[in-house]
Amino acid sequence: MKHLLTLVFLLSSATALADSYVIHAKALFDSVSGQVLEEQSIRVADGKIISVAAGYKDVTADEKLIDLRDSTVMPGLMDMHVHLDMELDPKSYSEKYTLNPADRAFRSTVYARRTLQAGFTTVRNTGDTDNVTISLRNAIEQGLVDGPRIFTAGKGISVTGGHMDPTSGNSYDLMGDPGPADGVVNGPFEARKAVRQRYKDGADVIKLTATGGMLSRTKNGQAPHFAMDEIEAIVETARDYGMVVAAHAHGAEGIKRAIRAGVDSIEHGTELDDEGIRLMKKHDTYLVPTMMAPDFAVQQARIDGFFPKIVQAKISVFEQIVPAMVNKAYKSVVNIAFGTDSGVTPHGKNGKEFVLLAGAGMKPEHALQAATINAARLLRIEGEAGSIEAGKRADVIAVKGDPLTDISLMQNVNFVMKQGKIHKQE
Repeated sequence: MKHLLTLVFLLSSATALADSYVIHAKALFDSVSGQVLEEQSIRVADGKIISVAAGYKDVTADEKLIDLRDSTVMPGLMDMHVHLDMELDPKSYSEKYTLNPADRAFRSTVYARRTLQAGFTTVRNTGDTDNVTISLRNAIEQGLVDGPRIFTAGKGISVTGGHMDPTSGNSYDLMGDPGPADGVVNGPFEARKAVRQRYKDGADVIKLTATGGMLSRTKNGQAPHFAMDEIEAIVETARDYGMVVAAHAHGAEGIKRAIRAGVDSIEHGTELDDEGIRLMKKHDTYLVPTMMAPDFAVQQARIDGFFPKIVQAKISVFEQIVPAMVNKAYKSVVNIAFGTDSGVTPHGKNGKEFVLLAGAGMKPEHALQAATINAARLLRIEGEAGSIEAGKRADVIAVKGDPLTDISLMQNVNFVMKQGKIHKQE
């Protein structure tokens, strides 16, 4: 028995040794201050950051060196708007009738791996089909699948005929009358029931569609879809469970209703106006611009047959308005958190959002903060993630060169560590 206990101790010690590292970084992006610190050493053990110190510190016999003296090191990136169970292509509108939940689940594992390899160690999944990403989250947590840490909304919440009504655009025979379990509500009572169902399903956050959408098969993409008492019921019930609430919203009126009702973030925000900006600042609401989605959709809409005609007709509205909206919100010092709407765009290409944010006038350091500490604050996990500080999770990524002078480098992440485990090292 004594020898067995000794063996167990040695094996556990070997595991601990394998998880202990010292990272030598040419530069470290301090996401809290927005400053870059030169020549830093980061000690990692048991999945956490043990210390951060200036200079290249010695490595003990129990530690492994990770040499990133040609790279800028920063916290693992966070994408606050993804859909890991799908990837848009011309077949997507017909595949809703042919794919089974298992088909979506297998695809989601591929998309999750691509996302992690792109440097995104945490994501918020803002709506899926069949609660696939709840199971994906669990599989990743159990070590069965490689992927980012997922905070998922499961199925989104919509009104009848709304952006996430799963039967919108169907023939009359297939429309049916979906209810709260399916994410379709009418009135405060059903709104509360839908939130409780998501909690029961195992969702982490709540997603509602406060307006029409760009890619759903409905005519109007900007019209408000919820009455105030319905949104208030969703937010109040979500608060009972400690859940963050994200509101998809394109049109100005729907945006303002959602902010007044107390949502935590506005997704897209296409027609955000001056009053909306004042409300966001008053209520400390975050904007998640998802610039990649309209950028991609406008390009694909030029391909005949890529989108149904009812969808194609809506897309041109978004081409010019989104960069101007982001620029105005940024100059007005609205809270901005990084999100891509990946799933509408190809997974693993999330880094392009940095380029688009910079193109809309955002300073590189602020774009990086949007994808690190700001996103962590939106998720209320800033005590665990979002910056490289002692005691936080060892979510660390790196890019060669200086992204503060060339933000496009964020599209080529060369090192990814999630909770002390290396997933990519080039």
